[in-house]
Amino acid sequence: MATADDRFGAFLPATGPLPEPAADGPLAGLSFAVKDLIDLAGWVTRAGNPDWADRPPAARHAEVVARLLAAGARCVGKTHTDELSRGIFGETSQEGAPVNPRAPDRVPGGSSSGSAVAVAAGLSDLALGTDTGGSVRAPASFCGIHGIRPTHGRVSLDGVLGQAPSFDTLGWFARDAATLRRAGAVLLDPAPAVERPQRLVFATDIAALADPAAASATQAALPALERLLGRAEHRAFCAEPPVGGWFAQQGALQQREAWESFEAWIDARNPRFTWEVALNFLAGRDRSAEEVAQAAGFRAVLRARVEELFDGGRSVVAYPATPFAAPLRGQPRSVMWPLRNRVTRITAIGGLLGAPVLVLPLAEVGGLPLGLALMGMPGSDEALLDLAAAP
Repeated sequence: MATADDRFGAFLPATGPLPEPAADGPLAGLSFAVKDLIDLAGWVTRAGNPDWADRPPAARHAEVVARLLAAGARCVGKTHTDELSRGIFGETSQEGAPVNPRAPDRVPGGSSSGSAVAVAAGLSDLALGTDTGGSVRAPASFCGIHGIRPTHGRVSLDGVLGQAPSFDTLGWFARDAATLRRAGAVLLDPAPAVERPQRLVFATDIAALADPAAASATQAALPALERLLGRAEHRAFCAEPPVGGWFAQQGALQQREAWESFEAWIDARNPRFTWEVALNFLAGRDRSAEEVAQAAGFRAVLRARVEELFDGGRSVVAYPATPFAAPLRGQPRSVMWPLRNRVTRITAIGGLLGAPVLVLPLAEVGGLPLGLALMGMPGSDEALLDLAAAP
């Protein structure tokens, strides 16, 4: 069991039996870890919050867990999450914050913190996470591993604790692109075939939201992809409306949906929250109907333009996955809050479009990992995974 060598604190203590995988299958010989928002039969889904944890063990596996087991992969345990998936740095869990194996004095990223750490530390080959506002993409970038947020709706969320249904996705991590792609063949639901992208676009407007050092580092990593797609075009992804303001629209929708998801439980239980999580729930409660309607209209207009934005699926868009490398851990909330907002300025772009975003560990800033994000048109998940895994 991987937790025997869990020196980075990725895993939760066992609360149930580990299931047996199928004797053979396309993922035989691989191990996987499960974010503690995802049901594992016989285990309590604790979700990083002691009051949520006061419930019976799950009666059955989540669909994604069942698929991996049926494909021959071996489950090695459940991993820490920011509480109720409300965090981006891996510091809001009340059950323990994992340590970034690539930079122990830095945050691992969240909310899929434990899953990213388990893969980065070599304790599992694959790990399941969720991504609503960046919860796979940020830890993949900070821990220097591969990760994917798939097209919204491409992976089953049956047996997964949600947050904001119109943004929630089930993603996964691996140390190499070939393993990430193998898992995608098992986890992704069928969809119409999408042609492989034909051009690479470095999004200058998205890169401008990052620190100059991060933008330069990701730009320097482009040759690894240019040999497959040709020299990158450097241009704005979307000049109007400017991408820097999109996160405010996602914030209105995501915060309100999250409040509605947990409102009844909060009223009944009066649960204990970390300050940041409580603040997010209060912000969602106070969102007006007008704000939410305006944000929904904004998103609908953007999604009607996806063919234009991705050149009919011919373009894949590259940019820094996060605006900086992992911040120092343990800093005051007043320091981390504006950094959180800067991360979501970038991650909200894929979320509002419902698009797949792949994070590749191709860049570094000051010796720290930084992910290069590749975003494709919705439905192009397999094309992105194939591109990353190309020899």
